[in-house]
Amino acid sequence: MTVADLQAALADLDRTLTSIETVLDPAAKKAAIADLAEQAAAPDLWDDQDRAQQVTSRLSRLQSEVDRLTSLRGRVDDLAIMIEMAEEEADAAAMEDAQRELKGLGADIEALEIRTLLSGEYDQRDALVTIRSEAGGVDAADFAAMLLRMYLRWSERHGYATEVYDISYAEEAGLKSATFAIKEPFAYGLLSVEQGTHRLVRISPFDNQGRRQTSFAGVDVLPVTEDTDHIDVPEGDIRVDVFRSSGPGGQSVNTTDSAVRITHLPTGLVVSCQNEKSQLQNKAAALRVLQSRLLERARAEKDAEMRELKGDGGNSWGSQMRSYVLHPYQMVKDLRTNHEVGNPEAVFDGDLDGFIDAGVRWRRQQGER
Repeated sequence: MTVADLQAALADLDRTLTSIETVLDPAAKKAAIADLAEQAAAPDLWDDQDRAQQVTSRLSRLQSEVDRLTSLRGRVDDLAIMIEMAEEEADAAAMEDAQRELKGLGADIEALEIRTLLSGEYDQRDALVTIRSEAGGVDAADFAAMLLRMYLRWSERHGYATEVYDISYAEEAGLKSATFAIKEPFAYGLLSVEQGTHRLVRISPFDNQGRRQTSFAGVDVLPVTEDTDHIDVPEGDIRVDVFRSSGPGGQSVNTTDSAVRITHLPTGLVVSCQNEKSQLQNKAAALRVLQSRLLERARAEKDAEMRELKGDGGNSWGSQMRSYVLHPYQMVKDLRTNHEVGNPEAVFDGDLDGFIDAGVRWRRQQGER
């Protein structure tokens, strides 16, 4: 890559970063940070722990966003100087360093650009993810376990906190279902494009004849509810059952019946939680999951009404959306965006950013049509 090529590529990145700064408005964020810092310094802040956590959490998030923008702008300016000095000194090694930094800077700016596309009502919230085994018997249950690990590894790669609320193990191997939260701003906006039916094609490790099997698993992604949502769940609308938590193969995990299953009588929705040590904690967690499901149900009904008013036949993008093929060739392909990679092992190890970025861009394009 010549000096002119490097300078042109850097100019493109500079323009992209400027447009991102316009959308994210760091000046407004700094003003909000100053206000939140004043609230955080109040001596009575922790008298209301819920409010205190909201203030400190938002302060930390906004400061992180401003620091990220500031760092990227500094790297753009530094790279321009690096390229200029490398040209003046005809330093080939410095030019190689500049090319590497250009590539890394481009990836980081692109990742931040995706954030500007997340403008949905709930996009900036934490995500609540449920994975279910579907058609395919024991292979589908094993596939559900592979997807659970994939999303937890993706979260780990990015340093996102996770909490598993409930796992229902299958009899032979794998999972019937699992529900977990990813506690990171914009986790819902990013992972909502993962919702739908995932398909796995492979030589089944559970087939004595070594035949190729196709199995399916479903992924649901919901926004975590907040106090401002006003999702009321009267005690009279729910039935609470308690049971003993169990692990793989039916092994008992606790010696007390601490797991909780909540049935929402008006809708028939059923949620459970067995991750916490006490029955009260599990009930509180299960209620949070139920509230998220009710919030999503209300949003879906509202969207359906809008589509009916528009004469829109509906959008099926959330159904079958990705194929993972391990035999006779190796490929993972998104059926909506056509984004594909030839390394399923890396994808199952949490390398999902390419698929998520393509999904966010695709969804934005669909919304603009």
